[in-house]
Amino acid sequence: MFALARDASGRTHDRFDAGTLDGLLDEAVERYGDRFGAVLDASRVWVNGAQAARGAAVELSDHDDVAVIPPVAGG
Repeated sequence: MFALARDASGRTHDRFDAGTLDGLLDEAVERYGDRFGAVLDASRVWVNGAQAARGAAVELSDHDDVAVIPPVAGG
């Protein structure tokens, strides 16, 4: 997890036992709370280096890497 997602969860990484991306993200919101859910709503999610979307029926296996990347401001 990066930036605001890391701040909202209090972790840089974690492990979940979920079979789908939606299941994992739902478990993460349950684990970390509404603040994380709000960050997640504005974030991009990547699975093994490829952008993924909620509701796309993305299946996960034991060694998949899911990254939550919030928007970044800069100039």
